[in-house]
Amino acid sequence: MATEPTIAVLSASPATPVNLADRLHESASDYWALTKPEVNFLILITTFAGFYLAPAPAAGGFRILSVIEVLVGTLLVASGAGTLNQFFERSFDAQMRRTARRPLASGRIKSSHALRFGISLSLAGTAYLALAVGVVPSLLAGVTLLSYLFLYTPLKRITPLCTFIGAFPGAVPPLIGWTAARGGLDGKAWALYAMVFLWQFPHFMAIAWMYREDYARAGYLVLPAGKFRDHFVAGQSLVGSLALIPLSLIPKIGGESSLVYSAGALVLGSIFLYYSARFALHRSNAIARQLLVASIIYLPAVFVLLVLDKK
Repeated sequence: MATEPTIAVLSASPATPVNLADRLHESASDYWALTKPEVNFLILITTFAGFYLAPAPAAGGFRILSVIEVLVGTLLVASGAGTLNQFFERSFDAQMRRTARRPLASGRIKSSHALRFGISLSLAGTAYLALAVGVVPSLLAGVTLLSYLFLYTPLKRITPLCTFIGAFPGAVPPLIGWTAARGGLDGKAWALYAMVFLWQFPHFMAIAWMYREDYARAGYLVLPAGKFRDHFVAGQSLVGSLALIPLSLIPKIGGESSLVYSAGALVLGSIFLYYSARFALHRSNAIARQLLVASIIYLPAVFVLLVLDKK
């Protein structure tokens, strides 16, 4: 204040750099949280797998610089999508216990700043992919971004089918990696896409069940009302994890992997199915959390096995 004695102001000044450093650290942490790094981790794994598993072009084999470029571009677009998603949902996030402490929902970051940050990341990522990697990966990333923000995000407040619709753009990352390596798609690329597509159903059903009261409080319709809700949750959890078992064996059938991968995929798929079945039969928050953990382990583990066992 202007009325404070000069000596008081001077005595407080040495602490300013420390406070400024703390504020900068907190601000950086908040902007980092806006990008949803936990989601981006899975996105980058599946993007890398798509690139690595694509047949090498005639001009050469695996290109380190190319995979770094596609991962950087994909990360920028995904970070922009996560930021803009929180911008659009900030008022609803503030109504849920799980998300009330997010930087935008709590007011720690101004919405205008987050909007500029999200748009900048999205544009930088799509432009970088187009210039450094190729037009097709850039188009895939751009379509995924737009459908996630302007189709899936608003549908969460309209219909429980949002999970099904959102699974289409949610499974695109391996296709971005594949087209970055090959320029086009084939049946093997779509098999990777289908694996991520199906994985999302038990994964998101576990989240939707655990936070069903939060979602209802904020007006989200991720689960149907009434008695049909239990059948809806059980069906999506079981069908997704059950279909993943034969689908995950396609690389072995096509000769791209060995018995080591097949055995690992069967074990991981069986464990995932076990937790999905438990959740379908005995819905509780504790079992839903176990299914969520199993899903987070399953997807990267299967894709890592695919990469390590590639012939």
